[in-house]
Amino acid sequence: MKGMPNMGNLLKKAQQLQEKMAKLQEELSEKTVETSAGGGMVTVIATGKQEIASIKIDPEVVNQEDIEMLEDLVLAAVNDALFQAKQMVSEEMSKLTGGVNIPGLM
Repeated sequence: MKGMPNMGNLLKKAQQLQEKMAKLQEELSEKTVETSAGGGMVTVIATGKQEIASIKIDPEVVNQEDIEMLEDLVLAAVNDALFQAKQMVSEEMSKLTGGVNIPGLM
């Protein structure tokens, strides 16, 4: 069976990739992205686990007459932070897999 890859070698490479991915996921959980909305009035930090780590709100934006604006700013900042966290994870996984998109990883 000339030209057939060695199954043992393929399994070893798959195991190495799995170990590298586990390490990368651990590292990504410690990395963060920061984004803001309203010119910095609302700032959100998200982790590589795509969890919100913190939200900071400038006291000047807190207006009891316009709670809806504050809600919109928080929503925009949170959504952008989660998007950036997903991008960070995708870029790091792409580096690990050599640009090959493996379904279920990202």
